[in-house]
Amino acid sequence: MLRRLADQFEIASSVHVAANNIERDTDWFLLKLQEEMGELTQAWNRLTGRGRAKGRSLEDMQRDLADETADLLGHLMLFARHNGIDLAAAIERKWLFRPAEVAKS
Repeated sequence: MLRRLADQFEIASSVHVAANNIERDTDWFLLKLQEEMGELTQAWNRLTGRGRAKGRSLEDMQRDLADETADLLGHLMLFARHNGIDLAAAIERKWLFRPAEVAKS
């Protein structure tokens, strides 16, 4: 499931960078991840009153938070894909997921 999602992010990203003449070198993947974390933080700060709302409604700010979270996930998956990381296996190993426990929930 994660591999298919990562492939979809790759297709969308490839179209975007080609249309905007952006070169995705090795550093680009990490730098974009950092940039998106900053944008998520900015959306959170606005939503929680720690930043200027700039005329955005509560619904707009909630949508911004969701959109920036999606961007962060997408760029995390692109980073993992580019670096040959099996994200599903790493999650299971790092978070100590056990298939029998997941099936019970």
